[in-house]
Amino acid sequence: MKAMVLKRISNLAVDTPPLQLVDMKEPVPGEKEILVRVSRCGVCHTELDEIEGRIPPLHFPIILGHQIVGRVERSGRGAKRFKEGDRVGIAWIHSACGECTYCRKGMENLCDSFMATGRDAHGGYAEYTVVHEEFAYALPRILSDSEAAPLLCAGAIGYRSLMLAGIEDGERIGLTGFGASGHLVLGILRHKYPRSKVFVFSRTLSERVFAAELGAYWTGDTEEESPKTLHAVIDTTPAWRPLVQALRNLERGGRLVINAIRKEERDKESLLKLEYVRDLWMEKEIKSVANITRKDVEEFLALAAEIPLKPEIQEFALAEANRALQELKERNIRGAKVLRIE
Repeated sequence: MKAMVLKRISNLAVDTPPLQLVDMKEPVPGEKEILVRVSRCGVCHTELDEIEGRIPPLHFPIILGHQIVGRVERSGRGAKRFKEGDRVGIAWIHSACGECTYCRKGMENLCDSFMATGRDAHGGYAEYTVVHEEFAYALPRILSDSEAAPLLCAGAIGYRSLMLAGIEDGERIGLTGFGASGHLVLGILRHKYPRSKVFVFSRTLSERVFAAELGAYWTGDTEEESPKTLHAVIDTTPAWRPLVQALRNLERGGRLVINAIRKEERDKESLLKLEYVRDLWMEKEIKSVANITRKDVEEFLALAAEIPLKPEIQEFALAEANRALQELKERNIRGAKVLRIE
């Protein structure tokens, strides 16, 4: 099979393209696993974190990609949940132990044995992949393969962030950064919280224009002061600096939800500029998002079909994965980027 593989940690700014198109042996499904012929795979900022070493893969070479859509090619021994030809999705959560305290409470995203698709196990930048049948998802028919792919991470993690924000209809909410996840969260907000005003902060003019087109109440730069204090802010940026301004824009008792697995180190000193009374006092909260659970994915897919929520997408051939990642690095974004595998 054809696959785009990462063989070592790379610096996108100075190194040659990090991924190489190679021929690999087609994987064989093990017990209760399914072999999936991949049709589409979304491109996520987490892949930049993997390539640049902020969340290094478990082994090399590794096939990246964790927003996977495809069809079941065949099943391993004991796998009965899907039949050949069924369309399925695979998300960031590749597996968890199922037995620890966190797993028993439905918090498998915090499991010590959490395995991530495309980091700890081969992902979807390839013609085939395998996964345990319990970590694959039936996809709503209303969504095309390309539309479904970004929902499996950008959408699902955005949904989890919104649930952690804990807002009520009519409360004001901010979105800092407006890429794949941000534009899907805005769609959820307009459906579930129609009386809430959405304030979008982005350092990129094109993202602010896009947010306004999708119905944002107000848009501004990440360092601008919000015209009104906000009951919650969801941050999807790779940087530290926006967090400081987000805290300053919060209402008393407001919550900042950080939707990022890692932050880049370049402006870490920004956090030293926090002032307790101005930025944290009056019971403001900071909450991080750690991975997703299967329940997040299942609930969000049902909601996306109900809305229906269809992301704005930019498509690339599998061999163009490096270009898609470079555009993501340069914030050349409108919606979500998706690789066409077949």
